[in-house]
Amino acid sequence: MSTLIRAARSGSVTEEMREVAKQEGVSPEKIRDRIATGRVIIVRNIAHEGVKIRGIGQGLTTKVNVNVGTSSRVCNLEMEKEKVRVAVKYGADTIMDLSTGGDLDFIRRELIKEADGLPFGTVPTYQVFIEAYRRHGSGLEFTIDDLFNTVEKHLKDGVDFMTIHAGVTRELALKLANSDRVIPIVSRGGEFIVAWMLHHERENPYYEYFDYLLELFAQYDATISLGDALRPGAIDDAHDEFQIGELLTVARLVKRAREKGVQVMVEGPGHVPLNEIIWDVKLMKKVTRGAPYYVLGPLPTDAAAPYDHIAAAVGSALAAAAGADLLCYLTPAEHLSLPTPEQVKEGLIASKIAAHIADIVKLGRRVSWRDREISRLRAELKLKDTVKYLLFPEDAEKVLTQFGPVEEGPCTMCGHYCPILHFIMVKRSLKDDKKKDQS
Repeated sequence: MSTLIRAARSGSVTEEMREVAKQEGVSPEKIRDRIATGRVIIVRNIAHEGVKIRGIGQGLTTKVNVNVGTSSRVCNLEMEKEKVRVAVKYGADTIMDLSTGGDLDFIRRELIKEADGLPFGTVPTYQVFIEAYRRHGSGLEFTIDDLFNTVEKHLKDGVDFMTIHAGVTRELALKLANSDRVIPIVSRGGEFIVAWMLHHERENPYYEYFDYLLELFAQYDATISLGDALRPGAIDDAHDEFQIGELLTVARLVKRAREKGVQVMVEGPGHVPLNEIIWDVKLMKKVTRGAPYYVLGPLPTDAAAPYDHIAAAVGSALAAAAGADLLCYLTPAEHLSLPTPEQVKEGLIASKIAAHIADIVKLGRRVSWRDREISRLRAELKLKDTVKYLLFPEDAEKVLTQFGPVEEGPCTMCGHYCPILHFIMVKRSLKDDKKKDQS
């Protein structure tokens, strides 16, 4: 089975590579070479008809993922569809379904349809655990076949990338059970795998049968997103033996995936103090030899809810500027509730702004042209033209006109006392005086 990595290693430049090159303003050959070495991925599944091409990784613009999905307490498919529509409208690059309530197969397929071709991700372990609970009264009574059959079902449905918690080993799970971590585990899928290992006294099936997993993903040329089961859920737990131990295992799995021609990215790092974020990214990039980094947060404080989307924007801008590639948004509901569609919008906007801030650092003039054009127009007091270049022009227009129609000139904040307006008037006066002197 030919995959994008194998095609790149053969020297071929595929249509997908050309499309990413066009979007990003770089040469197709650069995209090919980075895919060949695993530093760039193109998230797609050959079974996902009409999937939109998105490149993630070194030298590319920072992408943003939006999580949606039902819960066991709030299961409203129409609301989740609305969240997907909001994500599409406000510029999400990928979407993940984290549903745990209702008919999971039906919900996933409906949300894929609603996603307008955006690359779509899932965490298949959720479904395995939930269906075992429904059948046996215990989520831990799933079999290894259940696990891999569900992965294959998601691949057949066209899921482009999946979070797979393959890096948490039984050895780490046993240590975790006797640790003094502030919050032992916050990854839902990771906890299901850890609990299964401890209950059955078996190794992690994803880890033990990783080669078989690679065969499945190679068949569909889908992407494995190596999950961070032991990411810190409190800043006091950041970069402890569990987070780092899992990362080192993940790095070895990244190498095995590349050898088999399977695209892979790495997830992390959770709650991390601000001063540790940059070296977290650099450490991850070093041990994985530049694998794309998919970051949740990072959250540099545990105390921001219900404004975790703002705290995450601070952390993710710093992480992306240091080299992180895909930001998983957080909403105002993080740690408190399932989000509403409006909270999805707020979270996505915060992450999109963080991504742009980071890209000014990472990519320079390739993205900062927008900022320069906005500043030029502001200097000329052309507010209506300025709005067109903003990241969210529709929302900006509403604010611009919230006290009535606005013509060219200063906004309602400074009005006639606008410093730009006064400076323009001073310059005109100086020019007029100069003309009088010359005459």
